Amino acid sequence: MNRIFRNFLATAFASASLLAGAAHAAEPLPLPLPVPVTASFSILGDLVRVVGGERVRVTTLVGPDEDAHAFTPKPADARAIVQTRLLVINGLGFEPWAQKLANSSGYQGATLVASQGVKPRLMPEEKGHDRSGHDNHQHDETDPHAWQNPENVVLYVRNIAAALGKADPAGSAIYQANSVAYVKELQALDAWTQAQFAAIPVAKRKVITSHDAFGYFAAHYQISFLAPQGVSTDAEPSAKDVAQLIKQIQREKIKAVFVENMSNPKLLAQLARDAGVTVGPALYVDALSAPGGPAGGYLQLMRHNVTQLAAGMRAN
Repeated sequence: MNRIFRNFLATAFASASLLAGAAHAAEPLPLPLPVPVTASFSILGDLVRVVGGERVRVTTLVGPDEDAHAFTPKPADARAIVQTRLLVINGLGFEPWAQKLANSSGYQGATLVASQGVKPRLMPEEKGHDRSGHDNHQHDETDPHAWQNPENVVLYVRNIAAALGKADPAGSAIYQANSVAYVKELQALDAWTQAQFAAIPVAKRKVITSHDAFGYFAAHYQISFLAPQGVSTDAEPSAKDVAQLIKQIQREKIKAVFVENMSNPKLLAQLARDAGVTVGPALYVDALSAPGGPAGGYLQLMRHNVTQLAAGMRAN
């Protein structure tokens, strides 16, 4: 009886070991780190780096001081997408070339539209405007620059954390913790910005910029932005539009005039000369500065812009 029982136990243990080995073999292998992630442009790339930390390696297609509106993908960009585990794009019509690039490269991985959940800002003033030759940018009615409002970036960050967690489940808790910490920084940034503008009368909060990319910022902080260009940097204003803008600058005595880091400064410089005003320091809107510059990350970008804008508006 003892021998039979011992044989039974031996058989049971052997079976259990085989089952455990089979279960272990069925478990997915851990991902090699860092996880490759591709972001469409530099601001988005910075957000992915903050949330991903050391667990991700981020490739940015449109780099610092480069214009995503005028970007032309290269073969190296297609190779980067094929090798990535997650493609992160802004959406809202900002980079229609990104999905085309992913499709043409044969990319089979996940794509995150980081602006999911953002309430789009429509551009009714663009309706009926002649955008012939520029329709490939799809900016006629929707403003894609949602990151100009820190409250929207909170949504971006949470979306990125969730997508990274799906791509790399083992790092999900880390991504969530990083996103929570960064959301607190975004909320502090928003409160600081509100305080910078609070002392400036709303009537003096008027700014001229080189293209209409501050819509979300303007609505959130009650600032009036005027631009000779439309929402895309390749939209050319008419001579009549520029003349009307010059008259408005002179009539309302607007001295806060700024060019953007990835825009052609010639148009705004000529407009400033004709209107008798001085162009202020560069603002960073669609792209970060080079590393070590005044806008090396999203938080630095916003603080730089707010500081310059507030100083310019106080001169109005």
